[in-house]
Parts: sequence; structure tokens; C-alpha cells
Amino acid sequence: MPRYKDEDPAIQVYTVCDESKYLIVRNVPALGCGELLMQLFSTYGEVEECKPMDAEECGPFTDVYWIKFHQISNSRFTKRKLDESVFLGNQLLVSYAPNCESLYDTKENLEGRRTEVLARLKYQRH
Repeated sequence: MPRYKDEDPAIQVYTVCDESKYLIVRNVPALGCGELLMQLFSTYGEVEECKPMDAEECGPFTDVYWIKFHQISNSRFTKRKLDESVFLGNQLLVSYAPNCESLYDTKENLEGRRTEVLARLKYQRH
């Protein structure tokens, strides 16, 4: 019987710096469906860029896309909704890409989270 520590965790925990307005979408069918993918992701918020990533490892019949949202809150919501969802017969794998952020993006992310937490605390006091 495996020990508790040897088992995989049941949930994934993200810190503020792990989240990002940049997403990597894997397992997209290699059918030239970038416009359809952009339309799908745009339903969750304003997408600034959506482009295929040629340098990423992918299967012979799948592509990897890089998506940049205007706001991190839209990125968070989209990841929660579309990770492991089915798109044109394939299960999408959506992950954050904090390595794509600039220093300004990271600062904006931290300040935004600080504002959200302070607003929640203020709401709870009333």
C-alpha cells in the first residue's frame, strides 16, 4: 500500500505568480482551426493574441497554441472552464505560461491580486 506522501495530490494549487494572462493550449487538432480556437477563447474575455507555437512538442496530429488575454481574470476563468474540455474531438490541455510574462505583467498581476484580496476583506467586514 502506498504511503500518503507517495500519492499524487487530488488538486492543483496555484500561487499568484503561477497564474498568468498567457495560456498554452495543447492537444489542438492540427486542422488549421486557429480562428475557431480564438473564437472559443474570446467568449471568456478579450484575447489580444492567439498564435500557433511551432517550437513546442506536440503529436503528429495536434498543435500547440499560445494565447494572451487582456486581463488575467479572464485567463483564470477560461482555464477553469476549458481545461480538459473537448474541442473538435480532442481534449484540450490548458496551462498557464508565467514564463512569457514581462516584469511589468508580473507587477500588474500582484497588484491586481492585492486589490482583489483587500476588496474581499472590506466586503467581509460590512
